[in-house]
Amino acid sequence: MRSILPLGLIATALAVAPLRFDREKVLRVIPQDEKQANVIKHLAQTNELDFWYPDAPHHVTANMTVDFRVSEKGFQSVQSALDQSNMHYEILIRDVQEEIEKQFDVKEDTTGRHSYAKYNNWDKIVAWTEKMVGKRPDVVSRIKIGSTVEDNPLYVLKIGKENERRAIFMDCGIHAREWVSPAFCQWFVYQATKSYGKNKIMTKLLDRMNFYVLPVFNVDGYIWSWTQNRMWRKNRSKHPNSTCIGTDLNRNFNASWSSSPSTNHPCMDTYRGPAPESEKETKAVADFIQSHLTSIKAYITFHSYSQMLLFPYGYTSKLPPNYKDLVKVAKIGTEALSTQYETRYIYGPIASTILQQVLHHLGSN
Repeated sequence: MRSILPLGLIATALAVAPLRFDREKVLRVIPQDEKQANVIKHLAQTNELDFWYPDAPHHVTANMTVDFRVSEKGFQSVQSALDQSNMHYEILIRDVQEEIEKQFDVKEDTTGRHSYAKYNNWDKIVAWTEKMVGKRPDVVSRIKIGSTVEDNPLYVLKIGKENERRAIFMDCGIHAREWVSPAFCQWFVYQATKSYGKNKIMTKLLDRMNFYVLPVFNVDGYIWSWTQNRMWRKNRSKHPNSTCIGTDLNRNFNASWSSSPSTNHPCMDTYRGPAPESEKETKAVADFIQSHLTSIKAYITFHSYSQMLLFPYGYTSKLPPNYKDLVKVAKIGTEALSTQYETRYIYGPIASTILQQVLHHLGSN
């Protein structure tokens, strides 16, 4: 018995060791024609590539900027294929693990205050939601709208004083690894409550409307990205007849759910799930919005990577009925965003904005 127990403990320790990304690289390529675009798609089939932009290889077209992560083991064969195709590439990140460790290289706040200058894990975010309600009970309340597949709570913070008013629903962290997204939701709630009664614009907004803020949509995946795999994207649901874990919650809503056949494989990061709103997280959000349809006038979801303000539709090139209004709002929004740091945001329908980027690239050459 004495010889078996240590071996069991060692096996357990190995099983929970976080995945590392030592010497893995992020490359940027711009295929000049469809032949080169097909080379990248072929590489995705023969190598384990993690696409950062676009989020899946089937979106790759000629003259598009393509960013992907490649393992240390796979880099040489990918590099060789790119060279043989006369495809220029740029190394954006030379060692992914080094960049991951830099994210934690921030001094802890010993005062016990919630930090808005560093990333916070799930436990700290839960404690923060309680703290925000305690600090401003007149303007902040916490609503549990459901739970995750691993039975973690889904909390929405309502910012505003009255119930039956126009509202905006906001979510952050639908993709687990996009940590800056939940960080933004925390910052937004903090700034809104801090400036209420002091800043005229924010005071006027909260006197007239409410914000429903879901600080972390994909709680299980977010926890997993902290403890096991920094690059994890999906939730943590299990699927029959597959050893692959997780669904892309972003593609699980009941809105043209089956429009893209390329998202039907459970091992893909863009897997849409076995059925529309099959995931507890997506169903909880959909049910909450359905129960507040008379008041919720807009839904904003925050992602990381690229500077884009996107609006419907993503599954068709058809324009929405309120297209002109959306363009007007997006134009005003992107102009306001550029005033602080002169950051240029592209805006437009999801389905066509990638094409706009391609055309912009062609025009700048």
